[in-house]
This record gives sequence, C-alpha cells and structure tokens, in this order.
Amino acid sequence: MLRVLIVDDDAEALYRTQRLLRGYRSDWQMKFCFGPEPALDALSLEAYDVVVADLKMPGADGGELLACVRDLYPDAIRLLVCNQAEHNELLRSMGPAHQYLAKPVDPVLFRDSIARAGIIGKRLSKPGLKALVSQISTLPSLPAVFVELMRELRDPNASVHRVAELIGSDVAMTAKVLQLVNSSFFGLTVHVKDVHHAAALLGLNALKPLVLSAGVFRQLEESRVPAALASQVLEHSLAVGCLAKKLAEAEGLDRDQADNAMLAGILHDIGKLVLADYFGLEYAQVCMAAETADLPLLNAELDQFSASHADIGGYLLGLWGLPQELIEAVALHHDPSAHEGTEFSPLTAVHVANALVHATVEGNEDPESLRMAAKYDRRYLARLRCERRISEWEAIAVGLATCHS
Repeated sequence: MLRVLIVDDDAEALYRTQRLLRGYRSDWQMKFCFGPEPALDALSLEAYDVVVADLKMPGADGGELLACVRDLYPDAIRLLVCNQAEHNELLRSMGPAHQYLAKPVDPVLFRDSIARAGIIGKRLSKPGLKALVSQISTLPSLPAVFVELMRELRDPNASVHRVAELIGSDVAMTAKVLQLVNSSFFGLTVHVKDVHHAAALLGLNALKPLVLSAGVFRQLEESRVPAALASQVLEHSLAVGCLAKKLAEAEGLDRDQADNAMLAGILHDIGKLVLADYFGLEYAQVCMAAETADLPLLNAELDQFSASHADIGGYLLGLWGLPQELIEAVALHHDPSAHEGTEFSPLTAVHVANALVHATVEGNEDPESLRMAAKYDRRYLARLRCERRISEWEAIAVGLATCHS
C-alpha cells in the first residue's frame, strides 16, 4: 500500500486535501500533518513513500522540510506545492523537490501526481535498484529554467521573446543551449549567436526538449563527472536524439511524440552521468573493465551495481513527472522487448537510433555494413512488424552521418 504524508500549515487547505483524497483510502495509507514539526515526528516513526509539502509554512518552510526528508529519508519521493507568486522561494527549493505543483492545484493533477509517484516507487522493487538509489543522496533536480519555461508555454499568449528571456536569465544555461544548437546534429546553416536567434529559428516546441537536456547536462558537468565522459555522452546522445526524431517523423508519429523521441534520445544515457557522479572511480573502473573485456557496459553495470544506467535514467525521469512514453524509452532502450506495445513509438525510435549511431561510430557508414553491425532487438521489431523498414532507417542514419562528418 502506498504511504503518503501530506503537510500544510493551513488547516482549511489540509481538510480540503483530505476530502479530495478520500476515495483513495483503500489504496493509500495517508497521514495529514499540520506543519513541518509534526511531519518530521511522523517520519521518525514510520517510512513514507511520498511526501507532499506546501512551500509557505512558518518555521521550516516546505523547501526546508523536503531538504530534511531528502537527507534523512532519501527513498521518499518529494512533491512541493506553491503559488506562482512565490517565484524566488521556489527557485531556492529546486533541489529538495522532485516535482512541483502550482496553486490552485488541479484535483486530477494532484491525485495523478501522487499516483505516478507510487508507480515510480514500484520501479524500486527491481532487484538491486532500490539499494543503488539509496546510496545516491540526491539526484539532479528538474532545472529551474525548464519549470519556468513550462509555465510560460502553458500560457495561451506564450511568446518566443519571453521564452528567450527566461533562458537568457541563466548565463550557464544560455551557453549550454547555444552549444547544443550550434552542434552539427541540428544541421543549421547559420551560426546562432544568442537565444533570441535560437528561439526564432527552432520555435517554442523544439526549445522544450533542448532546454531540459541543456539544464541536465549543465548540472552534471558541474559535478564529479569527468569532462571526457560528459563530452562523450553528450555527443552520442545528441546524435541519437536527432536520429530518433527523424525516424519518428518518417514513421508518421505526431509532433509531440517526435519531440519525445528526440528528448528521450538526448537523455537516454543520462544514467551514466548520474552513476559517474556518485560512484566516481568505481564507475570509471567498471567502464574500463567492460571495454577491456569487450563486454557490453550494461552487463558490467548489472554485475557491479545490480542495476543499469537505463534503470537510473528511467527512474530519474519518472521522479520529474515526465511523460510515461519518454520514461519507457529511456528505461528500456536496451531491452525494448520488455515493453508490451505493438506499434512504433519513441521507445522504438530511441532503441533503433542508439543501435545505428553506435554502428556508424564504428565506421560502418553504408547500409550493408550497418545491417551487419547494428545490434537491434530483432524479436521486438518482429513483434511490431516493422523489420521491412530497417533498410530505410539505415539510409536515414547514413544520410545524417554524412552530413555530420
């Protein structure tokens, strides 16, 4: 049973939330605390899967409470509720929370957010994953600029100018976005000098995955991750993301799914950087041992940690509340047969793109060589009845590789 702790200093709001969730009493074990101190007392007596806190409370505010929860009870998934006007306080609380809900909270969204947190908690039941995650004191938080960007894009009057201003408010984010935009993988014929130019060229929809991936890579590059590994993962991930989007478009997926394919491709190896950040030399040795023995890195990770970079990446995206098909594409990109779907999806696009990019990096830049070198999950592709499409996908990969060389 999912154990949920909800904290607020407003008695009326707490009562409303209690009524809102009344229908879940048979599925969730819930406790409602009036303020942070009773919440900490409750946590000291019993473990909770999900902690939901209001940002503005006397004494320790919601952000400070969730920071304590993060440090003392790292297994708990942390949700923060706040007013849009509480902008500065929200930015200070970005680290401790996994997800953010804006007041007035939509009842359906509130219930779904808690339910999704429960689903993510169930992922920890995979042997070894819970033990691994419990060793990691903090996972990267959703970048602040991305949170603000999503809020702006939900506005019917959202503008490219305002989005560019948001990105430009973070100097390091601006540098990372421009680095990604100017990479050869986007195929732009002009050099992009500022975020206003980037926004005008790419449009709002393309900026969403770009800003998120830029923020994530920036956070992890500032950690203990070796610069060479960060650069290697970024270059490979950009290639996979761009190819995955091309494949999704070629298979007729809609714009949102194609964007999800690109974002999942860019983030599919993010678990490698998380592992490198928190296990440092130990993870470097695992990578070197796999390369020396010519073994798949995934197998070496499972041997050492009982979980893989794909597991960690999917778990992280789930904590952020990103779309389920994106989480699946990251978590299962090495094992798509574990998914029950029967149609081409962002998962298919990322799995195929990852196989093709690895093959082209090894020098196989013609369709026949790619066919021999690319490590597809043939059983999965056969189930989707899309094996006949492989030759066209390989031609697309060769075309992109030629453009980028």
